[in-house]
Amino acid sequence: MQFTNDRVSVYALPESQLTSDYAIDIGTRYRDASLIELPGGEAWVFDYGVMVFWGIDEDERLSLLHRLKIQSELLAGEHQEHFRFTVGAGEVKLQKDHITLSSDDPLLRLAISHALAQSIKLNDYELRAQHTIAEYSHLPKVLAETGSIKLGRREIASIRGHLFSTKSDIFLHYNLLDTPEFFWEYPVYELAYNTAAKYLDIRPRVELLSNKLNVIHELFDMLADELKHKHSSFLEWIIIILIAFEIVMVGAEGILALF
Repeated sequence: MQFTNDRVSVYALPESQLTSDYAIDIGTRYRDASLIELPGGEAWVFDYGVMVFWGIDEDERLSLLHRLKIQSELLAGEHQEHFRFTVGAGEVKLQKDHITLSSDDPLLRLAISHALAQSIKLNDYELRAQHTIAEYSHLPKVLAETGSIKLGRREIASIRGHLFSTKSDIFLHYNLLDTPEFFWEYPVYELAYNTAAKYLDIRPRVELLSNKLNVIHELFDMLADELKHKHSSFLEWIIIILIAFEIVMVGAEGILALF
């Protein structure tokens, strides 16, 4: 294929935008990725909300994204990555954000695109985790100093649910630690994918993110247990007071009966 330029551009987009009606011509589908033929290059669309453009100039990229009605704030720097590529002899290499392909094979580009797509999807979760950690990083210090935190049961349950949902997406929904199913049918391209995934540090990043989420999840588990304990103690005191009141009433009735 004759490409317009040597750019590879990766965009993280809302999943719902890419699983609904594309309003664009979709070509061959390979498991969870589809090919879009564009002037001067191609784009690979992943079901979990990522588009990888090969050799497409900026105007054509933005035109397609606007046709998908992607909001401009979702095209900010933190939601996109850019690389350069060349086709040369030998093996696939990635160095200093430059991709060297061993052949002009579209499935080879798809193999690399899988790693690029996983990386930017993971970047999205890393940003979310950083925001969550920054928002609640003061809680352990407050808990150590005061012995209590002003958060209700519903708020803590909501935060725990959000954290669990994030981990579920990473490990179950998007399988960011697993080799994509595409390579079950095309194992010859798996080495190229592994090369790209290693360069992008996908596995270490997932493990680090998991550890961060575990730490903050443990904090909210502890807070939830503390609230449960306080609630149980409150109920126990109510029962004790009711029993004491009943004893007083029975005693009062007995005294009145003597007179």
